[in-house]
Amino acid sequence: MADYARILAVLGPTNTGKTHFAIERMLGYRTGVIGLPLRLLAREVYDKIVSVRGPSVVALVTGEERIVPPRTKYWVCTVEAMPEGIGADFVAIDEIQLCADPERGHVFTDRLLRMRGLRETQFLGASTMRNAISELVPEAEFVPRTRLSDLVYSGSKKISKMPARSAIVGFSVDNVYAIAEVLRRQKGGAAVVMGALSPRTRNAQVDLYQNGDVDYLVATDAIGMGLNLDIDHVAFSSLTKFDGRRMRQLMPNELAQIAGRAGRGMSHGSFGVTGEAPDLTPEVAEAIMEHRFAPIRKLEWRNPELQMGSTAALIASLECKPEHDLLARVGDADDLTALRTLSAAPDVRNRATNGNAVKLLWDVCRIPDFRGISQAEHAGLLETIFCDLHELGRIPDDWLGRQIKRIDRTDGDIDTLSKRLAYIRTWTYVAQRKGWVDDEGHWRGATRAVEDRLSDALHGALTQRFVDRRTSVLLRRLKQKEAIVAEVNDTGDVTVEGEFVGRLDGFRFVQDKSASGQEAKTLSQASLQALAPHFNLRADRFYNAPDTEIDFTEQGGLMWGKDAVGKLIPGADPMKPGVKVFVDEEAGPDVIQKVERRLQHFIDRKISTLFEPLLNVSRDETLTGLARGFGFRMVETMGIIPRGDVADEVKSLEQDARGALRKHGVRFGQFTIFMPLLLKPAPTRLRLVLWGLANNMDDLPEAPPPGLVTVPAANMPQGYYTMAGYRAAGNRAIRIDMLERLADMLRGEDSRSGFEAKADMLSITGMTLEQFANLMEGLGYKAERGERIKVKPVDQIMDEAPGLEPAPETVGDAVEQIEAEGIAPIAETIEPDPEIPAEIPEMSETEVEPGTPADPIAPSVEPEVYYTFTWAARARRSNPPAGARPEGGARGKPQEARSKPRGKGKPKGGDRPAKSSEAKSFSAKAAPKKDRIDPDNPFAAALMGLKKGK
Repeated sequence: MADYARILAVLGPTNTGKTHFAIERMLGYRTGVIGLPLRLLAREVYDKIVSVRGPSVVALVTGEERIVPPRTKYWVCTVEAMPEGIGADFVAIDEIQLCADPERGHVFTDRLLRMRGLRETQFLGASTMRNAISELVPEAEFVPRTRLSDLVYSGSKKISKMPARSAIVGFSVDNVYAIAEVLRRQKGGAAVVMGALSPRTRNAQVDLYQNGDVDYLVATDAIGMGLNLDIDHVAFSSLTKFDGRRMRQLMPNELAQIAGRAGRGMSHGSFGVTGEAPDLTPEVAEAIMEHRFAPIRKLEWRNPELQMGSTAALIASLECKPEHDLLARVGDADDLTALRTLSAAPDVRNRATNGNAVKLLWDVCRIPDFRGISQAEHAGLLETIFCDLHELGRIPDDWLGRQIKRIDRTDGDIDTLSKRLAYIRTWTYVAQRKGWVDDEGHWRGATRAVEDRLSDALHGALTQRFVDRRTSVLLRRLKQKEAIVAEVNDTGDVTVEGEFVGRLDGFRFVQDKSASGQEAKTLSQASLQALAPHFNLRADRFYNAPDTEIDFTEQGGLMWGKDAVGKLIPGADPMKPGVKVFVDEEAGPDVIQKVERRLQHFIDRKISTLFEPLLNVSRDETLTGLARGFGFRMVETMGIIPRGDVADEVKSLEQDARGALRKHGVRFGQFTIFMPLLLKPAPTRLRLVLWGLANNMDDLPEAPPPGLVTVPAANMPQGYYTMAGYRAAGNRAIRIDMLERLADMLRGEDSRSGFEAKADMLSITGMTLEQFANLMEGLGYKAERGERIKVKPVDQIMDEAPGLEPAPETVGDAVEQIEAEGIAPIAETIEPDPEIPAEIPEMSETEVEPGTPADPIAPSVEPEVYYTFTWAARARRSNPPAGARPEGGARGKPQEARSKPRGKGKPKGGDRPAKSSEAKSFSAKAAPKKDRIDPDNPFAAALMGLKKGK
């Protein structure tokens, strides 16, 4: 190593290992300082050196962060925070081409001209600085570096076609967020990297990308400043940017600095454009690929010799022009603008009267406007800080605490959290200034803790908004062709790699409906691949499941528990339906066949069990001739035939043939030929399904509720009520077995002369008299409505008439009643009637007004409705069709009360006079006393005995 101080200009394109080379050289010396363009990059280099030498000898100094161990040997800093005058053996300034940057260039130029190491100094950057360095630092040695990999231009690509491991560059926060949102929907998400992010947030976002949780990075041009990431392709979403003053086109060398992030180490990279960005011209693309750019001709400069005697002298020295042609005085930066504003303020002008005060004022003016607020508002904050520092020598703890507390909140969206992070950076910067606060350690820790909390919250918000972990994880597994693990819980919810993706309904995967577009496609692909073993295991379990776990629905669906696994389809025979399984094709042919066989076995056994009596008829070899033919007819109609449809066949059956069929449970009813066992709910439900399938119905009718004798007659398909085991008659349909019981009762009635409904008839049908009349009309009877006086039974009359005692039933009862009341009416003497006075006295309270009915407890007259039923032979066929109403019926027309024939022939007891329509009356008054005992009175003997005993 040479004894004199070497100055090296290590120049070349990106991916040449310049920064790595400088770090290795620095660690070869006892002490060193390296200045980097971004605090993000400074943190990255700091972590790298700490991993080699340990934290006890490495310092990190940025505007907002200061970690300085007591035995510091190596300083990692932002260029603005590089310490001066420490006498380090090695000094390096990275990205030296930023000397031409309008905002920060003067700082880099100052380091180029004045910062030197005792043993070695390095300037790292682009080859465009070669002429400027050779002119300003003639003693510098140039060390060219060549790119380790090729960089090619790939043209324009849509975001949806963007290859994995790509970085898409935007030049505004809104643009970055919009691109990240598109990538979330189409590619599973993206990490977001911007210069305004805190190191903690930036590192967390970069980890998402570096670890492969996402394959895309959306960033500002901050990634062009030495951030080393595994990027294969860089795409520009725009070729213009706002530089703080105006919108301008990006220069080829600026594009190259960003595009060069593609391809790390020996891996080749590519760059291109996307979105609304136009294609690069061939000249620009070729210049970037060959690293040929116009040299930088002007460097930003600010006078380092500042005059601190007064604010006016300081401003004048800052406005001093350079003497060298390569140097250009920097424009009005934020700190100079703030100085001008504050120097005009009375409080500040009165305080800044000496060198120390002016120096303090200048330090305060250099606080960056992290918040991006108006110049006036920023100047107001700086004035408060300066006045406190000048008057108190420090910033008051209570005031600083209130400022920090207002920011220490982690709620809100991305923009809110980003704004709070910018605000806390101001107080982090203030806490880092030596002597500005009482307890520097406390306030540095407090501001750092708030920044960390906000950084974590912002990382979480960015991830939640722009990263679909589910899709990104699945895409990574698919790309790596790794075995994807799926889990299915008891309710059928499916998780793949811990992410919910949908649910398994039987043997069909129902994807999470929240997914769409590329996300939905990825979910489907990954989920079905992961579910392959579950399909096979589930198929084995289903094949061995008992029939009790499987059932059919009234629409022909086939269920395994709560899961639909198939449906019935029409077969060649109504009693032999087929099955169609609900199984995803991805489950494989073996699973499909296994499910199909199990369902076919189930329905075949179900039909065999529920229709066993009917199937036995078809298997009975002893049935011959007409009986065998009729048996097959029963099987074809699934056990129920309206008698009218087979009247001739029934007449042709001999008694032996009928007897043989009756042994199988066939009942020959007056209205229906049926098998009572097949009227139970289970066979009825299955019969309707099979009948609906055989008739190719799209919507199969449901079976009536079990246990009901009658149901409302609705507009149903022809034949429905027969298959349901009912016969429609009038407004209702009656179950056919109950109809036959009713028919048995009707046989004993005189249907020619007319009869009334018995209580048993109403009871078995469960109908009111009006409903029963409608039913009878539907069965072919004529129902004549009439009204008559309803006479209450004597017992009911006695119950309703208080004070009226029934007559004794026996002589003993009469005697006991007389003794109990102490009355012997036969022993009383008859007194003469009192004379009637000439004037009629006023009516007493107990007397009854003339015209009042003599019997106040006489029963009220109530009309009674009744129906007389006769067979409507003239208007109907002998066996009328179901549901037909009689023609010429007189229902609803009141008739006069008259006696009606009951049963066959005349009523019992011969002809009886018609019941009187006059109301009977009963009196509660004592009967007139008689002067003698009626010899025909059954109680005469007992009464005479009582009289003689007196």
